Amino acid sequence: MAIVNFVKRIQDVMRNDAGVNGDAQRIEQIVWCLFLKIYDAKEEEWELIHDDYVSIIPEALKWRYWAVDSRDGKALTGDALLDFVNNKLFPTLKSLEVTEETPMNQVMVRYAFEDANNYMKDGVLLRQVINIIDEIDFTESKERHDFGAIYESFLKDLQSAGNSGEFYTPRAVTDFMVQVTKPKLGERIADFACGTGGFLVSALNSLSKQAGESTENREIYNNSVFGVEKKALPHILCVTNMLLHDIDNPTIIHGNTLETDYKEYRRQEQFDLVLMNPPYGGNEKDSVKSNFPMELRSSETADLFINIIMFRLKKNGRCAIILPDGFLFGTDNAKVNIKKKLLEEFNLHTVIRMPHSVFAPYTSITTNILFFDNTKPTESTWFYRLDMPEGYKNFSKTKPMKLEHFNPALSWWDNREEIIVDGFPKAKEYKVEEIAANGYNIDLCGFPHEEEEILDPMDLIQQYQEKRAALNTEIDFVLDKITSLIGGKTL
Repeated sequence: MAIVNFVKRIQDVMRNDAGVNGDAQRIEQIVWCLFLKIYDAKEEEWELIHDDYVSIIPEALKWRYWAVDSRDGKALTGDALLDFVNNKLFPTLKSLEVTEETPMNQVMVRYAFEDANNYMKDGVLLRQVINIIDEIDFTESKERHDFGAIYESFLKDLQSAGNSGEFYTPRAVTDFMVQVTKPKLGERIADFACGTGGFLVSALNSLSKQAGESTENREIYNNSVFGVEKKALPHILCVTNMLLHDIDNPTIIHGNTLETDYKEYRRQEQFDLVLMNPPYGGNEKDSVKSNFPMELRSSETADLFINIIMFRLKKNGRCAIILPDGFLFGTDNAKVNIKKKLLEEFNLHTVIRMPHSVFAPYTSITTNILFFDNTKPTESTWFYRLDMPEGYKNFSKTKPMKLEHFNPALSWWDNREEIIVDGFPKAKEYKVEEIAANGYNIDLCGFPHEEEEILDPMDLIQQYQEKRAALNTEIDFVLDKITSLIGGKTL
């Protein structure tokens, strides 16, 4: 089939259905159908490989039995199809019995449908959508892999689908982070807020080349990644993404990483490589903050994920994580303590300052990539400013960041030297003593000139709130110390 028109054909059908409202619902509708189609194709493989394979899905609810239209006039459609989907398919899949012994490739079905919905109200149009999806032969490896490129368009569409935009990190960024961290076959790779699985897919693309066609290596490949995702839509997108990349038993947990007490993490699996773009800008409630040591408790979500990585990174393990400027310049107690722990117990060897609008149109807030490993305390940290490519004022949906835009950073990475441009440092190494003397403010080698850009009002507000919160906390801390010194009571 001409899969290049796949998305457009489905969207054209859905626009005629009164029950589907907006891109987010259209994507969710497509994804649960896609998941069942792809899962059915994988089950056909598992049935051939394992004589004793038993599906968690009841026979009558398998895609091959209710969704495939044999053109004999017997396929469900109209009200009969809606009744089947709404009153049999969804209730059954949402309530599938799972235990601790249930393999992940079956548990995922329950996870996928826990919060999924059928929005379509026209059974004839739903039949048309199902027929379009059924045209793809996911049992053919080549067609499945070719579809991976089409699947990327779903993830990019999330950028304009309301709040769902937070789930997508541009492929250029994930590929760059994987390229310099060099995942190796046999390592366990984690993302504790994995969204749609972009980092895991970039890592798997690298590992797949190493695995080749060896059966033993493919088994190692199949057990390479671990993810956790809080929200239902990105979770099912991620699980489907894993199946498309031949991860038959994807360990992608539907849950909130932050809701586990840090003492538990010391007893849980540790990882060789962590790749993340954690949610930031959110404020966590007290019940979540209490899961962390007092001195590391922050209301900023991204700060808490740094704590989790420090608890769960193996000895000699490494991490690449995207963080907003607020983490770099923040001087409140929690941020300072987190950065102090990071520098004293881990090796923060590189910070890449990224240009603005990398995540446009979702946000224009400036972000950074921090690279550290669990080998030794930090002795010095290199900072490198990646400037906007020539000819670009902003990145956008039509002019996104590309991997080639990281070429200057890649050239510098293995041949590090100090770079001064117009009297300002573009790349410079700072000793840990300098950083400590600067109050652990690591807002270094930043952009010296005012950006020619008008930020979205909500982005401006968030930047202002971050800076105001940091300043207010610092003032309160100083006042408390002064009050304590003169014998008064602290507030």
